[in-house]
Amino acid sequence: MAPHGNRRATIFARVSSGTATLEPDPARGQGWTVCVDGVPQSYVDLGDPTVLAFEYVRRLATVLRLCAPAAVPLRVLHLGGGGLTLPRWVSATRPGSSQTVVERDPLLLAVVAKHLPWPASVGVEVADAREFVEAGDPQSYDVVVTDVFEGAAMPASVAGVGFARAAARLLRPGGVLAMNLTDVPPLAYSRIQAATLRAAFGEVAMIAPPGLLRGRKAGNVVLAAAAVPGGLPVAGLAAAVARDAEPARVWHGDELTVFLGGAKARLDGYA
Repeated sequence: MAPHGNRRATIFARVSSGTATLEPDPARGQGWTVCVDGVPQSYVDLGDPTVLAFEYVRRLATVLRLCAPAAVPLRVLHLGGGGLTLPRWVSATRPGSSQTVVERDPLLLAVVAKHLPWPASVGVEVADAREFVEAGDPQSYDVVVTDVFEGAAMPASVAGVGFARAAARLLRPGGVLAMNLTDVPPLAYSRIQAATLRAAFGEVAMIAPPGLLRGRKAGNVVLAAAAVPGGLPVAGLAAAVARDAEPARVWHGDELTVFLGGAKARLDGYA
């Protein structure tokens, strides 16, 4: 049995955005779910950082895994911290990578650092994601991951064309952006967000479970974007997410254009 087994207690802490809980996973001796105000934000296994329990994290990881040859170190900017699940995964699968995590909530970072310490190679900045991106040096990163939320929604500061163009400016040639968002059927928000990224990037793909279109519950959608057409490993993405325990599919090119149905890019300052 793993040390302490199921005797680990839930940890409660006040954070800037509410109440955070670190809930032990009874099935895994070093597994924890990080929640804020009852909403699961991250899953961390301290014994095995390659465990990705949330399907949307696996989709983000798939974009990172396929954007460069295996084990090649990457320079990655993570906007949104939570439990730092993805930075831990990158450190484990691509040793030598340079990573920066930007998180607005210093109290959340403090509780995660105390109970779920991350690798020393991962740098963390307490800052606003939009301000950090706008102040960043051009062509600084191979990958920009956007996983920024206020409650269950992505804030307007990272949802408009201005942010998309600023993020595109940070990417090195061949770099990619991976964005997580939540939506409800029929994915009207995702259509607008994909159109917004298309205004700043040469190629965009949408990854989502087909059932999300037909269902009634909210779910996660991942968008991937590259500066030039042909910059995304579309075939590899489609094959990988179709094999996942919670399968998804990829919309791209003309099929994505049809899916968008004339949706317009979101201008900064508009909800």
